[in-house]
Amino acid sequence: MNHNTPLSPRPLSHLTDVQQRVLSANQLRAHGVSAARTAAQCLPGGPWQQILPGVYVLHPGPATSEERLHAALMYAGWPAAGRARAIPAQGQARTEAPQAIVTGLAALALHGFSSAPPLLSLDRIDILVPRTRRLRSTGCVQLVRAHAMPYAEMITGVPVAPVPRALADAVAVLDDAQAVRRLLTEAVRRGHTEPAAIVRELTQARLLTRAHVVDAVDALLAEGRSIAEERLYTMVRGFGLPDPLWNVDLRLPGGPHLGGLDAYWPEQAVAVELDTRAPRQDDDAMWSEYTRKREALERLGITVVHITPKKLRESLEQQAAVVRTALMASTDREPAAYVVVLPR
Repeated sequence: MNHNTPLSPRPLSHLTDVQQRVLSANQLRAHGVSAARTAAQCLPGGPWQQILPGVYVLHPGPATSEERLHAALMYAGWPAAGRARAIPAQGQARTEAPQAIVTGLAALALHGFSSAPPLLSLDRIDILVPRTRRLRSTGCVQLVRAHAMPYAEMITGVPVAPVPRALADAVAVLDDAQAVRRLLTEAVRRGHTEPAAIVRELTQARLLTRAHVVDAVDALLAEGRSIAEERLYTMVRGFGLPDPLWNVDLRLPGGPHLGGLDAYWPEQAVAVELDTRAPRQDDDAMWSEYTRKREALERLGITVVHITPKKLRESLEQQAAVVRTALMASTDREPAAYVVVLPR
């Protein structure tokens, strides 16, 4: 019997190619292969090999990166212990909770990060599991326990952690400051996610006590604001909006400072403010500051359009329409109070 020998009583035609090459002990028994026959197939020089406890590769020689991924997930109980719930398309329902998800550097490689090592070069594959699972790390599988499992994205047929969570799990085991900075920067530059989502995950993982991570986050936030500002410029130019005054401070004549704005149209008294708050700061306090500034400006007759970097990334045309509507509506409003505009 070799790895090409049909297994009975159930055929393998319903499985994908890699699923036919990587099977668990339970699956082999379901196909009529006893534990003794499995052990015989895995003897030195035999056609099969046991890659992880209870998981077998049905060919000799090194396992491929795809086989290692499937074996790691199978060891952790996917899909038999519960299929991962994928991020649904708009209008689709979410499925049941996952029991095992690829995370860390392996997940970033699957997301297409050029700064992450290729899958085949990784000595360990991080698998996210619920903290209540009674399972141990072994072989190439390093278990990462989660209090709450995130929704997964299905990539090449396997459940993968969202980029912010995968980054946090990768950073947790990296001491190389440059490697951490490259990963965080690529996540933002290539539009995988927003800085706020990354910082939120790093905060929850209690990684912002590490100096090299804090330095990388500071660079990330600066990078994120720069990218958001460039998208704001692109929105104004690309959708034919009138040129605003960029990066200005407003003051009352002889009075207090009203706050800084990313863009301001003085004739229409319309302002745009980018929300690039860092979640590691006091979120409620920061939001209260935004709210106080907006309310103070609106009492003076200035319309404030609040835009997040995520909205600029995902719905640029819609945000341009919001600004255009505010500019057009200015003719129907009472004239705004006189304010002094200064460069910021």
